[in-house]
Amino acid sequence: MRFDVITLFPELFAPHFSHGITRRAFDSRQVDVRLWPLRDHADDAYRRVDDRPYGGGPGMVMLFEPLQRALQAVASARGEARPAVVHFTPTGQRLDQAMVERFAAGPGAVLLCGRYEGVDQRLLDAHVTQEISLGDFVLSGGELPALVLLDAVARLQDGVLTAPSHQQDSFSDGLLEGPCYSRPESLAVDGVEQPVPPVLLSGHHAQIARWRRERALELTARRRPDLIAAARSAGRLSRADERFLSGLGL
Repeated sequence: MRFDVITLFPELFAPHFSHGITRRAFDSRQVDVRLWPLRDHADDAYRRVDDRPYGGGPGMVMLFEPLQRALQAVASARGEARPAVVHFTPTGQRLDQAMVERFAAGPGAVLLCGRYEGVDQRLLDAHVTQEISLGDFVLSGGELPALVLLDAVARLQDGVLTAPSHQQDSFSDGLLEGPCYSRPESLAVDGVEQPVPPVLLSGHHAQIARWRRERALELTARRRPDLIAAARSAGRLSRADERFLSGLGL
């Protein structure tokens, strides 16, 4: 898959692609990322890409023409007349694991990283096919959301993680992931001995799987009851799950 990133700050991306386990996806070009510096598509000596908003108000607005030229250059390089264009904005659809999985199985997209007060609406109306938000807060630009999306997509590619790892992640089955433990088997925390739960040492795979399922159900019910409701509506909860939840008294 290929992602073309239109940005004022391409230097923010390179360090991420050379570190961590997801670099496997970028090195192999399973996730092929091309960076397009927006100022290269300005047409004046000052390489201007923004101006004051009509109607007054604070901040600057990213201009239509440089962005359109950049998008046209990307479309030509991709060999697509109208590629999918993603714009990152607080007004977009909330990014979730289901959306990440769709991107991970798709051909990629053009990622438009806005800055300043926003992007000229006419550009968005003409070219953007999807708007994405990380949550109910505001960032300085679209670069961090673009990196989040690229990282989330990269870790789902074949050979990047140990085969079942991402299948146990939070949200992979609609629930939050429960607790995990490693060595030593027991340790003192503030003078109190804290052992690993005995079931995890039992070697009984079915019991371990059920314990993990119940811990995930409990954590999700306490912190994100909306996810329990969604899982119930989608028919993803078994009778054993429902019995366990009813016993929590939440």
